[in-house]
Amino acid sequence: MRLPQAIVILWMALQPLRLAGAGLPELKEATLRSFRAYVAAAELRNQQSLQGGAFLWTEELSGDAQREALFKLKQGGVVVRQLNGKNSGTAPQITGGMIHDWQGMVFIPNAKLDEVLTLLQDYDHHASYYSPDVERAKIETHDGDHFRVFMRFRRHKVVTVVLNTEQDVHYFRDSPTRAHSRSSAIGIREVADPGTPQEREKSPGNDNGFLWQMETWWRMEERDGGVYVQNEASTLTRDIPVGFGWLIEPFVTSIPKETLEFTLGATRKAVLARQKR
Repeated sequence: MRLPQAIVILWMALQPLRLAGAGLPELKEATLRSFRAYVAAAELRNQQSLQGGAFLWTEELSGDAQREALFKLKQGGVVVRQLNGKNSGTAPQITGGMIHDWQGMVFIPNAKLDEVLTLLQDYDHHASYYSPDVERAKIETHDGDHFRVFMRFRRHKVVTVVLNTEQDVHYFRDSPTRAHSRSSAIGIREVADPGTPQEREKSPGNDNGFLWQMETWWRMEERDGGVYVQNEASTLTRDIPVGFGWLIEPFVTSIPKETLEFTLGATRKAVLARQKR
């Protein structure tokens, strides 16, 4: 049986990496420890702001920067910023991988907090809300504000990458107008030959390292005639092998930002669409 053309192209594109030994990066324990330390610091920062700091990151801006951000939000745009990451100028000391940390926000007019929470927790329909980035999604277990969720992601940037993930998500209601959630990817597996009879999950150490770890923080606040939705995503990917930047760099450096922008924009679009029903 002939493979679909897109899969053949992906296979051909990755052959130079395999032949050069650059396609099978190793996630070293030291790299994982560095990422976990980074996430611990991000967790502390998030907890401190929840306990009395700026609930939304745009509140940290001043003057023209804040006015410009709020104007863009009210016009339906997505505002983003990069936190400590390899390309931000304040990169953490890490070898064997790259940390990407992006924070973004949208404003959903005429929305209520409960409407946004209902949509975010409707994981069984995330493949509709967040297509094509989310190809499949389903709730595996659900106990109150705690969810265990399966999600399959598909992303294309020079190469197409399909990932099966398992997410552990906790929601917290901070007040009648505020809520936040914390999500960890407790399992990430790259999928080989997706959509074919030969489809299989690659084992750790036998993948391309496009996404090793993912941690996510959401915040929602109802005010100003709608709901502000904020998302921060910290991810760990492979580093860029010498001589293969043309293939690897576009994916691992631009996808984290683009995925965040798409997710927030799709959330806004989905909530507004549900209001029209």
